[in-house]
Amino acid sequence: MTAQPRTVVVVDDAPEVRLLLKIQLEQWGNFTVVGEGGDGVEAVDLARVHQPELMVLDVSMPRMDGLEALPHIGEVSPGTKVVMYTGFDERGLAARARALGAAGLIEKSMSIDGLAEQLESVLRAAPPVNVDAEIAPTEPVEVDPSSPEQVLGEHLERFREVFEKAAIGMATMTLTGQVVRANKALAALLGRDVRELVGIGYGSLVAEADQPALARAFHDAQHEGGVVVRFEHGVQVYGRSRWLLATVAPVRDSRGRALYLFLQAQDVTAQRSAEEALRQSEERFALLVEAVQDYAIFMLDPGGHVASWNTGAQRIKGYQVDEIIGRHFRTFYPEDKQRARHPERELELAIEHGHYEEEGWRVRKDGSQFWASVVITAVYDRNGRHIGFAKVTRDIDERRSMMLDRERAAAALSSANAGLETANQRLEQEAADQAQFLAVTAHEIRSPIGVLTGAAKLLTGHWPELDEVERSELVQSMSTASERLQRLLSDLLMASRLEAKAMQLQLSPTNLSELLPRTIAAARAAQPDGEIRLIGSRGLTVLADADRLAQALDNLIANALRHGRAPVEVAAQQCGATIEITVRDSGPGVAADIQPRLFQRFATGTKRGGTGLGLFIVRELARAHGGDAWYRPIDGGSEFVLSLPTPSTP
Repeated sequence: MTAQPRTVVVVDDAPEVRLLLKIQLEQWGNFTVVGEGGDGVEAVDLARVHQPELMVLDVSMPRMDGLEALPHIGEVSPGTKVVMYTGFDERGLAARARALGAAGLIEKSMSIDGLAEQLESVLRAAPPVNVDAEIAPTEPVEVDPSSPEQVLGEHLERFREVFEKAAIGMATMTLTGQVVRANKALAALLGRDVRELVGIGYGSLVAEADQPALARAFHDAQHEGGVVVRFEHGVQVYGRSRWLLATVAPVRDSRGRALYLFLQAQDVTAQRSAEEALRQSEERFALLVEAVQDYAIFMLDPGGHVASWNTGAQRIKGYQVDEIIGRHFRTFYPEDKQRARHPERELELAIEHGHYEEEGWRVRKDGSQFWASVVITAVYDRNGRHIGFAKVTRDIDERRSMMLDRERAAAALSSANAGLETANQRLEQEAADQAQFLAVTAHEIRSPIGVLTGAAKLLTGHWPELDEVERSELVQSMSTASERLQRLLSDLLMASRLEAKAMQLQLSPTNLSELLPRTIAAARAAQPDGEIRLIGSRGLTVLADADRLAQALDNLIANALRHGRAPVEVAAQQCGATIEITVRDSGPGVAADIQPRLFQRFATGTKRGGTGLGLFIVRELARAHGGDAWYRPIDGGSEFVLSLPTPSTP
């Protein structure tokens, strides 16, 4: 113990982590916390103002992360020793931090009881104990398999194994894009060693022309509701250009704060080459179309007006280009077909089915008629926007067999391309869902267990020294963390059973005038500040499993209180053979881009946290009852509807 306490500045973007560190350090007696900050910019300012002997600095933070702040802290306060305090466990990160001026690196997963001693050893310039190194115990240590540390360790080991063995390139990064962990697949894509990637800004690996797209992706992933952001960029690998498809997703805590970024990368060089080959093929095809004389091949705009005209069309139909461009294609049909609006109906069928084929009489410029085989295909651009129709007409008296062969080949090629595109989209979506599931589950488990462990050890080891406010804050943090773990476990188990169709329901007539008041009372007890009203439910009975129905309603009420605005109104009414229970709030409503996936797994439309399983469970429970659930926007709020059958419903 030193006579004069050491001055310390604590910088972490999580207030609860700063609280634990402050209490632990001041209880040790050798330290006094003179400042707190939430990002690298504040860290530099605090170092300049306080000139502390020691700074405990988080790695991943908004605006400026810890790695970026390190050199600036050394400039404004050369006497300050900086210890990186991080949730990442990549060994290469320690070497990178020291190269930038850090005195040491401590993982957040270590016991908080040893933190003060670790920091004291850094100040004494002695080799820190257990800092970015593992010390083998001298004697066997029995570990309780049910302890939080053991459970957390098993989950983390499984996550690391999946991460390391994944065939897709993966990395965890700070909020500003510094790589702190990468797997072998990503290193192979970039032509680097895994440890060489640690501490490198991902932007330095991206081609200069793609830097704006990278910046937009990082920004959107953190600020646009946490959706997965995809973009392509070029890299140079062994002197050759390579194209990667990158997917960036934020990992957030329960309050919606972004903790770090999860990146996934795939090599799409071959796909790009195929696209270029396709472009050249299209150019050659356009030249071919123009040169063909036995077929009338031309384009129509969405309204049916002629937009292009080839040599074959001029020969077969008799019109010059300047005579026909802009005229409606009904010109080519006999008068009775025009009166019956047959040409317009052909376009409608082409849109409905993708294409339309027929044989019939057509009229040339000179008024003569010929029997034609016609194919009309609806054409869409890459964004799915309808841009017109492709029309092929020929005189089948002479070329019938040739045209049939061409149509079969074109149909087979179109079908093969569509099947390949669908398979690729399915694989990409499955990979993105897997990455999102791993990132959300790992963080949601690790964070509350860390808070529970740290707070419990402080309370048991330093109860007499803590004042009432500190005890209350620590107990509250333990309660909050425990509730998060219980909710996550319950949601995951329920979602798994529902998806596997393994949920057994005990259906019986259930009186809503009894169930709804009980459910609302429980919600009020859980959230005393929430204003919840019940509007009419007398005489209404549904065929339901009362416990599961209460769970679904609890999820809807909690969702309204968390994402909407009070008051929350719960109502029930008869709608034919079903009963509709509505939960309405006065909030801003759900954004239009979120609504289509609102009831999907892990869909979160705000920055307020949550596993994204609540509404998924509501809908699946409703469907298991023979009902359904949906969202309905209303003036001045949002309304979620839960529809259930009555006992008399067949």
